[in-house]
Order: sequence, then structure tokens, then C-alpha cells
Amino acid sequence: MKNYKLLIQYDGTNYAGWQIQKNADTIQQHITDTLKILLKEDVNLLGSGRTDSGVHALGQIANFRTEKEIEIYRFKHSLNSILPNDISILKMDEIDVDFHARFDAKKRAYLYLITQIKSPFYKNYSYFYPAKINIDKLNEISRYFIGEKNFISFCRKNENIENKNCNIYEVRWRKSGNIILFYIQANRFLHGMVRTIIGTILKAFKSENPQKIIEEIFRAENREEASESVPAKGLFLYKVKY
Repeated sequence: MKNYKLLIQYDGTNYAGWQIQKNADTIQQHITDTLKILLKEDVNLLGSGRTDSGVHALGQIANFRTEKEIEIYRFKHSLNSILPNDISILKMDEIDVDFHARFDAKKRAYLYLITQIKSPFYKNYSYFYPAKINIDKLNEISRYFIGEKNFISFCRKNENIENKNCNIYEVRWRKSGNIILFYIQANRFLHGMVRTIIGTILKAFKSENPQKIIEEIFRAENREEASESVPAKGLFLYKVKY
């Protein structure tokens, strides 16, 4: 048995997310169908994690197993030739047969892009937010999210997993010209968690006591206490670490 690892980029604008769903166009479905065409067999494509509808990826990881010996360079070229232009296989490697893209992942990192000017070149990949921002204050507020905590207040209400504890290792904001970049790294993320955290930080930024607001949201363990999520189009799965 052979096991192959894929490094994938995609523009999520026209998709209902990564994960295969009934009656929906997804990235996982497109890649799975393409693998089936080339290998002439059903393939179980395992992703490092799902991304929501409209979310992009710079470094999604997936793997699949097959009995067939693959000439990697030619196979990757064939994959990219069949896949739509908004999905790309950047790298393909043979890896240990026990490797699992999801369960072996140790850390995941996301980027979120905010623009402070209206630009046609960023409209599909950023959140236009013209309000005045203080990066130092945003970084100070973000520290309240670091560590292992119960993030039930920051995930979708219908998230049906029992364990909602996540360990956030790093959160930071950076500004370059009219572009603001948000970075977050954790062991795992819940459905809708990153966008809700960003929305909550931006809301807390406007208050006189942001620490109190965030602590109360954590204590409430209620999604309705947190802020609205920022738009999906500015979010990118950046990197998965093993």
C-alpha cells in the first residue's frame, strides 16, 4: 500500500467549503473525482481539516492511499490539468503509510486579511474595514485568547463535537500600508471559530474594558454572547504543522 501527501491551494469563493456534502460543490469532491479518473478506483481523500464555505487555503494538506505505484511528477501535472483553475496541487510526496493528514496534525495556522481602502483587487480576498485601528491595542486584546480554553462561545451552535477545548499558541496583528493581517495558530479550531474571534476582537477594541467583555463571553459558554463573524472571504488556511 502506498500513501501520498498533497499540498493544496484553493480559492474558496465558489465552493461550499472543503468537505464533501450532498448537493454542494466542494474542493474535496473535485480532487476525489479527479483522483478517481486518473487511478480508475475509488479513493478516500483525507484532509487536515475542513474549511467553511468561501474560505481559501494557501496550505491545505491531504493524503490518499492506493496500491498503485505513482510517478509523482507526471501524476501531479495530470491532476492540475484536470482540476479547475481555482484548485491547485502545489506538491505531492509519497509518505509513510500510517500518515493521516488530520489526526497527525499538531498545529494549524490561519491568516485573515483586512483592507482599509476599497479596492477591486482585494474584494474577493479581504474584509473592507475602514474604521480606525490601533494594532498595539488589537495585539493586547488578542492575548486573552491564548492558552487552552473552552471555545464554545466562539463556534457554530450546531457544532456537534463534545470537546470544545482548543489550545491557542499565538495570535497577532500586523499592518502594512492599508492592509491589516491577522495570524492565529492553535492545535485545532472549531467550526466558525476563527472568524468569530476576529469579529469579537474588533468589537472589544471599541469598548473601554475589552478584557472584561471577553472574559464574560468565555464564562457565558453561549455563541450569542460573542460578536458576529467577519466575512469568510478574508480567511485563509495558511499552514498545517506535523
